Amino acid sequence: MGLMRFIVVPPDRITQELVEQAYLCGPDRVPWHVEVSPQENELWLERSASDSGCLHVPWVVEGYGQLMLSTPTLRERPEPYYLPLELARGKLSQVQNQLADWQAAGLEVPSTVLESLREGIRWFGQAACSERESGSSVAAAERALVLALRSAEALVAAYTEQALGIRRRLGNRITTVLGADLGQAPWDEYAATQFRLTFSAAKVPMVWREVETGEGQYAWDVTDRQVRWCRSAGLAVCAGPLVNFDRTAVPDWLQVCEGDFESILAFATDYIQAAVKRYRGQVDYWHCVGRANRGDVLSLSEEEEIRVAARAIEVARAHDPKTPILISFDQPWGEYLSRTPKDFPPLQFADMLLRAGLGLTGIGLEINVGYWPEGSPLRDPLEFSQAIDYWSLLGAPLFVMLTYPSSPVADPLAQRKTRLPPGNWTPGGQQSWVDRYLPVLLAKPLVQGIFWNQSRDWEPHPFAHGGLFDLQRHPKPVLRHLASIRQAHLR
Repeated sequence: MGLMRFIVVPPDRITQELVEQAYLCGPDRVPWHVEVSPQENELWLERSASDSGCLHVPWVVEGYGQLMLSTPTLRERPEPYYLPLELARGKLSQVQNQLADWQAAGLEVPSTVLESLREGIRWFGQAACSERESGSSVAAAERALVLALRSAEALVAAYTEQALGIRRRLGNRITTVLGADLGQAPWDEYAATQFRLTFSAAKVPMVWREVETGEGQYAWDVTDRQVRWCRSAGLAVCAGPLVNFDRTAVPDWLQVCEGDFESILAFATDYIQAAVKRYRGQVDYWHCVGRANRGDVLSLSEEEEIRVAARAIEVARAHDPKTPILISFDQPWGEYLSRTPKDFPPLQFADMLLRAGLGLTGIGLEINVGYWPEGSPLRDPLEFSQAIDYWSLLGAPLFVMLTYPSSPVADPLAQRKTRLPPGNWTPGGQQSWVDRYLPVLLAKPLVQGIFWNQSRDWEPHPFAHGGLFDLQRHPKPVLRHLASIRQAHLR
């Protein structure tokens, strides 16, 4: 069994959260199954392999809050690594490598990027030459990390600005659709107007649990009303997910079939067929399966989840040969694999379905930022950009589905029990995150759709305070900002 050790300074940074979220991965970005344990002032990671890899850990950085950061690729050795130094080395190396790639592609690099990078390297050298675990070494490593993050942000901002400029020159405004989930409750006139002015598309949820209230008993009233409203408002309709591997989406009456996969598959087939037949010609995108890689219902095996996803695509395509079909993957960095090993990492799962020739058109990435354990830890813009590039290797259109919290306090209507790390979880922080990260998505040619996962905090919703309207039904600042982004960049 392989063992990698990291000295953590100060030792009180070895929190339960760090132990729960730390993972190792190789050059393919796929996390390995690891056993993580604290040992006095060290973090130990045990695994079956002894290959070189990168450590990913949540780390609080001054001015940034808690970010998921990584070391460079490290070989296994008997001596422990010094974690603050390796995190600084990892981010500096990531910035240098991306800088070289984008410069080779013609990026004009601002002087601020190079200045911060040079200063970060200088502080890193000071940390490396100081006595390990000393106050001066810790301070120098932390300063190097801050400067590396500053350089990364400026680099991504430059790339985004120039890439968007090129896209606009080539095709006037960008055709990426911008939308949000409509939820289940009716919309009042004011909120509906704000939605229509902000977005070019809407997610009509078609939650299986809400539609098929009993076996073969369909209640389409809400969906009918939502689809009609979208068409009258000129909004593109993304319907689904029709099947969602989530406990809040599966009908109660289906629970008696747990362990009977063929019956589950038959019922799912019937529901998808009924939905597609009813709304064919009124829907612009079929979101057939949600959380395809993170099923936690009906005791489905990984193979059975894949079969359900494949069957959903086949049925939808059989009854609607033209409309684009997508399935989505939760936690696209695959952090869960370090504690729940599976045979198919999310990218390979998607690649397998695309290659099968079933008629799958696009891939959705569900990124619920900051929430743990059912979301994705906050990452800096460079890591976020590289993750989108990684998924772009599939060559399929990408549809990114986002949530970001506007408050750290308890939410009585949130369905998922999650927690948030230290960070800027405020309405202003939500707006700031959108301001920095959404343009990155717009700069990526394969990103063809961006959807906000939940609109309203005043109705039951998956994630705490992640909506665009607060509990008092007031629009949050982020809604106006999304409208301004659409006006500036999108058709």
